[in-house]
Amino acid sequence: MGFALSLAMADAFAPAERRLLLLTVGGTIALLIGLWLGASVVIAALHVTGWHWLNIAIDVLGSVATLFIAWLIFPSMAILILGFFLDSVIASVERRHYPELPAPRAIGVTASLVSAIRLALLALLLNILALPAYIFFPLVNIVLFFALNGYLVGREYFEAVAIRRLERPVVKAMWRHYRIRLVIAGAIIAFFLSVPVLNLAAPLIGVAFMLHLFEKLRGATPLFDD
Repeated sequence: MGFALSLAMADAFAPAERRLLLLTVGGTIALLIGLWLGASVVIAALHVTGWHWLNIAIDVLGSVATLFIAWLIFPSMAILILGFFLDSVIASVERRHYPELPAPRAIGVTASLVSAIRLALLALLLNILALPAYIFFPLVNIVLFFALNGYLVGREYFEAVAIRRLERPVVKAMWRHYRIRLVIAGAIIAFFLSVPVLNLAAPLIGVAFMLHLFEKLRGATPLFDD
């Protein structure tokens, strides 16, 4: 797993991926800023009390809370933006490291986006439901955050990579077989996605990491090879 991660770190900053990196970073930041500003405007427009100073305090606290939630859902938002460029990223990494592979199954941007939107909505819902635990239970919140997002991110990234090479029943069987390892990989990606600055490149690192891990695992298990 460590070797796959080191390859992925190099892949994310390779010349061929720089344009995709900039597009993913720019799109994710723009989306989060838009969500933050939109929520802040809604909060400011409510004027929930008759006291001006209290309304200002609520506006400020609401903006801070919205910013925190935006950081919390960054993993799912990054996956959503990456859905636009997923095929290009995977194809570029495959050409560099696995030129012997045959042409993949055609998935298309629409299918990638549908999958990414499904995950983004699910991650948003589950993280909001877990918000009380994040706030009121120190240490437990860290474990819960990485367990939850490790599962979600690990499964989505794995399926995005695997479905290009394997039939869906085989993808599901491979997920079940290597579930613990893939959730750990997802937790590593989720950690990268939660670290400021590093999280901007984390979506590309995550895809490349999962691709290298997938190829290693299916090569080690003939049942899951082509």
